[in-house]
Amino acid sequence: MRVLAALSGGVDSAVAAARAVDAGHDVVGVHMALSRTRDQFRTGSRGCCSIEDAGDARRAADVLGIPYYVWDLSERFEETVVADFVAEYEAGRTPNPCVRCNEHIKFATLLDKAVALGFDAVCTGHYARIETRADGTRELHRARDLAKDQSYVLAVMGPERLARSMFPLGDVESKEQTRAEAAARGLSVSAKPDSYDICFVADGDTQGFLRQRLGSQPGEIVDASGTVLGAHDGAYAYTVGQRRGLSIGRPAADGKPRYVLAVEPVNNRVVVGSADDLAVRSVEADRAVWFDGTDESFDCSVQVRAHGAAVPARATRRDGAVEIALDHTGALRGVAPGQSAVLYDGTRVLGQATVTAALRSLGATSGLVR
Repeated sequence: MRVLAALSGGVDSAVAAARAVDAGHDVVGVHMALSRTRDQFRTGSRGCCSIEDAGDARRAADVLGIPYYVWDLSERFEETVVADFVAEYEAGRTPNPCVRCNEHIKFATLLDKAVALGFDAVCTGHYARIETRADGTRELHRARDLAKDQSYVLAVMGPERLARSMFPLGDVESKEQTRAEAAARGLSVSAKPDSYDICFVADGDTQGFLRQRLGSQPGEIVDASGTVLGAHDGAYAYTVGQRRGLSIGRPAADGKPRYVLAVEPVNNRVVVGSADDLAVRSVEADRAVWFDGTDESFDCSVQVRAHGAAVPARATRRDGAVEIALDHTGALRGVAPGQSAVLYDGTRVLGQATVTAALRSLGATSGLVR
């Protein structure tokens, strides 16, 4: 097959491309230039997509003996991933930019360009497995190394894009094995540190990034009864479940920490309460993507954070949306609108949807928090 290998400049994508070459595929490497500030160097930063990363990707391609190109997708990245990130926080939701990047960039723009150029598949260094059933149906599964599993952020791709994807690292036992293989192949990135989430916030200061984009928007921090407890400089800087950085001078009556229960962009308020108030009973989600046919209602496990635990649930499909009832109230805490809810059957991904609301307890009452 003709395979386009996405080379980020890291060790994972380099080893994945090497394995594709070993498998006998006709491989071409491409580095996606996503940052608009290409003078940014990775040294001392948390992100990726720097000049150093492009250079590391080129050196990996040279070692593998494959053609190498750089595609400037920065405008598309800004219009979809970055703009969505800012808009979601401004609307009081909590987005996952890695999910949006996989949806709009790696398995949409990149894959579409690859197919147009005559490639059969795109190869990436994601840790996830693809299994093929007897009837030819491809399934997305968790990686062998659960600590590195990235099926959560890949679930948005759906079956059509899965059919043209390759994840050669899905069966790797550990990241140490990947690094050892890179070193044995003479790849200079074998000891390169991992990049962090939110690659376009290189210094890790998400609040500062949002403040630069959205400006100062002072408002109130209140409890569930509406009592004013403090002030904030922008509700967009808070997310459900947050504990630190609330700057509330008055202690809670029980002396326990307070957490963000809801962000209300319309009246620019942040609602806080106890940890118990974060306990979720059920979740509503829309923009559902399914990998194959499921019953209208079915048992599964649901995961709402990239590195969170999956908990037992029962899901009911509703015309592009899904209602997810948890087996136990409180099995999930602090679920925020905007998060991805990924449904599993064991290690197999069934589908994905974006959280719109969570039903949970608020003090002495119950309510749907949107």
